[in-house]
Amino acid sequence: MTLALGIDPGTATTGYGLVHIEPDGSLVAVKYGVILTPKEATASARLVILYDQLQDLLKEYHPQLAAVEKLFFARNVTTAIAVGQARGVVMLAIEQAGIEVFEYTPKEVKNAVAGYGGAEKRQVQEMVRALLQLDSIPKPDDAADALAIAITHLNTKRYD
Repeated sequence: MTLALGIDPGTATTGYGLVHIEPDGSLVAVKYGVILTPKEATASARLVILYDQLQDLLKEYHPQLAAVEKLFFARNVTTAIAVGQARGVVMLAIEQAGIEVFEYTPKEVKNAVAGYGGAEKRQVQEMVRALLQLDSIPKPDDAADALAIAITHLNTKRYD
């Protein structure tokens, strides 16, 4: 069973999604959700919480593949720096677990999941629901985004 971890990084909320591919090529959501950090915590404390909880997830599920959303911000530099710090912690934890880290831009994820790089967020979420045969769109949005990243990576690696 090939299990992929997708991560949508952030300091307040980091989405994660674990998806495996069946021998027939179908995709199955194993687990998804978010890692939340308290608003009152310092930036460094938030990064430690993210690191520790991600390590727990990696130890419990042992994914073979991992992908993280590439940083893409044109508006808020402060937010971009914070997300960049979270990405660094995520990439460190994954690398320490012995898993190669792959990165995809939001446009690449939209194209891979919805077939159009300019797809709306709701379209991508609906495709995630359909591809994983879920009853409803995964919540919160960060978890749905992380599942989309895992799906993108599984489908990309399938054709390498």
